Formats: sequence, structure tokens, C-alpha cells
Amino acid sequence: MARCLVRSAKEKSKMNLNEQKIALRKKIRAELEKKTEEKRRLDSKKLCAKLKGQSFFQAAATVLFFAPLPNEADVWPLLEESLAAGKTVALPRFDSARKNYSACRVQHLIMEVVSGQFGIREPDPDCIEIPLDQLDLILVPGVAFDLHGHRLGRGKGFYDRLLTEAGGVKCGMTFDEQVVNEIPKESHDIHMNFILTPTRCVTVAS
Repeated sequence: MARCLVRSAKEKSKMNLNEQKIALRKKIRAELEKKTEEKRRLDSKKLCAKLKGQSFFQAAATVLFFAPLPNEADVWPLLEESLAAGKTVALPRFDSARKNYSACRVQHLIMEVVSGQFGIREPDPDCIEIPLDQLDLILVPGVAFDLHGHRLGRGKGFYDRLLTEAGGVKCGMTFDEQVVNEIPKESHDIHMNFILTPTRCVTVAS
């Protein structure tokens, strides 16, 4: 009976945590819907400029970018700049068999980037996979972040598994509207090293 009660309490706690996450995702998405395309463009430009000024970006030889969704910060122009500057640039590619993301190098965006399983741009199957522990910097998207380095994803867990295996500096790339006081967290969640918005760069205490 005691074991059943403990299990029930854990299940209830997890359910409450999931409900909190669902509510927070809904709230943040409502805020982002208020953001005009022009404001999103200007804030994305500021965010990329702020990233370029950070020493951890300047020192990174191998960077994992992400292909932004319509409501996310547009880091694509900086990806193009980084290629031209000689950095090794990678994008996540979804492996439907393993149900996870890998990091794959891209060198020619027009020739090598295709629409992936979720309609997100990703490297084509011929692009070379880069071991996750060889990345210097991972630019991380998310629905929300807090200033303790916690991240709220979209609920699938795919990106969390990538972050668990990835080495290098992890930087949450986000709009100011997506920074909240506290993210509902679990023991397996991976902390960011930095949270970057168009107006500030927050170093997360280790």
C-alpha cells in the first residue's frame, strides 16, 4: 500500500508539472502572437548582433545553429555570415529511426538544406555528422527560458536528448518576452550556460 501511495504521489506531481508546462507554453505563444513581423525582424537582428559581440561566440570554431520556426528568433543571417567567416557550421537533423537529433555540417545552404520531417529546414542525408562532443557552441531555441538557465521546449523531448549528449557552451537564444521567472523543471533538464536576448546576455551561475 505504501509503495502505491508513493507512486501515486509521484504520478500526481509529474501530472502537475506537465500541466504547468502546458499552461506556460500557451501563455508564451499568446505573447509571441502579439509580436509584429517587423518587431520580430528587428529583435532578431539585435539578437544576432549581440551574439556576435560575445567572446564565447567569437572563440567558437564549430557552432550548432538551428533553423528558426516562424515565431522564433531568426538566426539564419548569422549562420550565413559564420559560413563566410570560415566557422564550421552545423544544423540539427532528425533521425526518424532513432527518434533523436544529430548535428550535421552544412557548407552550401542552397544545395544542402532541405525540409525535414517536421517541416523544419535541416541538412540533407549526405551531410556529414559531427560528434556532439566536438561542438564548441550550441545555439538553443525554446518556448521559454528563465534566468537560472532552465529551458522549456515544445514537449517532444527530442532537443533535450541532443543537449544531454552535447559538449560545448549552450546558449539559449530567445526574445525578451520568452524570459520568465521560473521554468517548471525536472531532474534530467539540461541547464544553459548563457541566456541571450536582444537586450541582454545573462551568464548562468554553475
